[in-house]
Amino acid sequence: MTTRRTDSPAPAASPDAATFAQALETASGPAALSPSSHNCQPWGLGRAASAAARRTAADLTGTEADEYLVLALDRERELTALAAHAVEMEVSCGVYWRILLRGLAAQGWSASAVRVLDGGAGPGTASGPGGGPSFGAGWPPAWTPLCVVALRPAPPSGERMADLYETALARRTHRGPYGRQPVAPALLRNLEEPGPPGGGTHPVHLRHLTRRSDLRAFAAFVARHAGRDFGHRAAWRETHSFVRRDTADAAARGDGFTLEQLFGPMARPRRAAMRLALAPTTMHLLGKAGYHRVLAAGLADIVRRTPAVVIMGFAGQAPTRAEQLEGGARLADYWWRATGHGLSLHPISIVIQHDDLRGRLERELSLPGRTFFVSRVGVAGSPAPRSHRREDAAVHVSF
Repeated sequence: MTTRRTDSPAPAASPDAATFAQALETASGPAALSPSSHNCQPWGLGRAASAAARRTAADLTGTEADEYLVLALDRERELTALAAHAVEMEVSCGVYWRILLRGLAAQGWSASAVRVLDGGAGPGTASGPGGGPSFGAGWPPAWTPLCVVALRPAPPSGERMADLYETALARRTHRGPYGRQPVAPALLRNLEEPGPPGGGTHPVHLRHLTRRSDLRAFAAFVARHAGRDFGHRAAWRETHSFVRRDTADAAARGDGFTLEQLFGPMARPRRAAMRLALAPTTMHLLGKAGYHRVLAAGLADIVRRTPAVVIMGFAGQAPTRAEQLEGGARLADYWWRATGHGLSLHPISIVIQHDDLRGRLERELSLPGRTFFVSRVGVAGSPAPRSHRREDAAVHVSF
C-alpha cells in the first residue's frame, strides 16, 4: 500500500466551509461527468459512517480525521476483454477521483492523508474476500477498494464550483472532424504544465505531436493497426455491448454511446445499415473481406487531419496502482484545462489496448515508459452529443 500525508498541521476550519454532506453532494455532480472507457463509469464511492468503518479507515490512513472516503472499482461495470483494460479501468477511476477531490477542496474539505490499497489489508485491519481491507457488511461485494482518503475542514482551494461544473458539462469526447488550424504552441505548453495542487507525485510523461511528419506517421500506424480491435471477437463483442440504439436508449441505460457519437449525424437508412454491419456476427463475417481495414482507414483519415495528438505515459512498464490513479488525475487536469480553452479530445485507444501494438507504437515514436493515453486534440467544427450517465453515477454508499 502507498500512503501520502500532508506534512503541515491541520489548518483551522474555514467558517465558510460547507457541511461535508452538502460538499460531497455538490462535488459528486461534476465528478460523475468524468470520461471513462466506453463510458462504462467503473467507479464506486463509499463514505465511512459506522464506527467500525471509520476505525478501519483511520488505521489505513494513519490519521484521525473528520471524514473518510473510499474509491472503488465496480467489477460489475469494468471492461475485461483485454489485459490492457485493467489499466484503463483504474485510470478512469483516477479521473473521477481527481475531479471529486478538487470539488471537495473548492468547498473547504482537504485531503490530510491518502492510502492507496494494493490488496493487502495492512496492519491492524481485517482482510476482505479479495485480500484487501474489510469494510463490513455495508460494503458492496462487487466493489474492489482502491484508495482511502482522510479529509478535514480547511480553507477553500480557490477554485469555483460553478467553474468546475460548467467545464464538466462542456467536456465532451468529440469524434468528428477538427479544424486544421494549429493549436497555439503557448497553449500546448500551458496544457503540459501540472494541474492544481493535489494531482499526485508520480511523474507522467506527456508529449504533443504537432509536426506534419509525426502526425502522418501516427495516422499511418492507425491505418495499419486500428482494425485489430474490430477483428478481435471478444474485444469487439464487449465494445458493441456499449453501442446504444439511439439517444433514448442511451439515456435509459445511462452509459455507452450512440452511433451518432461514433460516426456523426446520419439518416435512418444509414443508421440501420451501420447497426447491422457493426453487430459482432456480421463484423466477424465482414472481417474476412477486410471491412475492419476500411474502418481503420476512416479513423486514420480523421487523425491525419488533426492539428495535434497528445500522448501520456507512465515512467515504467509496470505501473503501480498509485501511479495508475495519479495518471488518471493528470489526465483529468489536462482534459479539464483543454476544455476551458475550447479544445476537444478524442481518445484513439485502439492502438494501445493490445500490448504488442502499444510496444510497437512506443518504439516507432520513441516514447518512454508505458503509454496509457493517446488522443486527438483540436477545435471541433460542431458540438458533440453529450454522453449520458447512469442514475447512480453521482451517489455514494455509506458503510
